[in-house]
Amino acid sequence: MMGILEGKRLLIAGVLTEASIAYSAAKVAQQEGAQLVLSNFGRALKLTERIAKRLPEPAPVIELDVSNDAHLAALADRVGEHLDGLDGVLHSIGFAPQNALGDAFTETPWSDVSTAVQISTWSFAALTHACRPLFGEQASVVGLTFDASRAWPVYGWMGVAKAGLESTAR
Repeated sequence: MMGILEGKRLLIAGVLTEASIAYSAAKVAQQEGAQLVLSNFGRALKLTERIAKRLPEPAPVIELDVSNDAHLAALADRVGEHLDGLDGVLHSIGFAPQNALGDAFTETPWSDVSTAVQISTWSFAALTHACRPLFGEQASVVGLTFDASRAWPVYGWMGVAKAGLESTAR
C-alpha cells in the first residue's frame, strides 16, 4: 500500500534527538514514503547525523546554519546532491540566548533579541527563499511553533519570535 507521502522529497531542518518533533515528523514521513534530507549545524550536526541512522531508512544530513548567508546560498546545491527537487520543507528551528528567555524581558540586550528573531523567525523566510530553486509547483513549507497566542513569562523573547514566525508563515 502506498503512503500519503509516497515519492515526496522533503527537507527537514532542526532534527536533534528522538524526542524532537522534527524527528517524529521525519520518521512518519519516511513511513509514508517520503525521501528526506535532514539539516543542522555546529555541535548539533553530529547529533543529527547519529539520529538520522535511527530512522527507518538512514537519511543524509547536510550542514545548514540559517544565520550564515553562504550556507543559505549553497543550500539548493547541497540538497540537490541528494534529491532532484523538493516537495516540502519542515522548519523546526528555534533558538534564543539564555538572556532572551525568562522574566528579564525589558533588560534583554538587542543583540540577544536579534539572535532569537533571526534564528526563530527570519530563518523561515530565508529557508523558503533558499529552497525555491528546488520547489515543484505545489511545494509546501511548514514551520513548527509554540503557542504565541498567550504570554508565557518563562519564554521571554522567544514568545515574540514565535509570534513573528506565525505571522511570517501567514
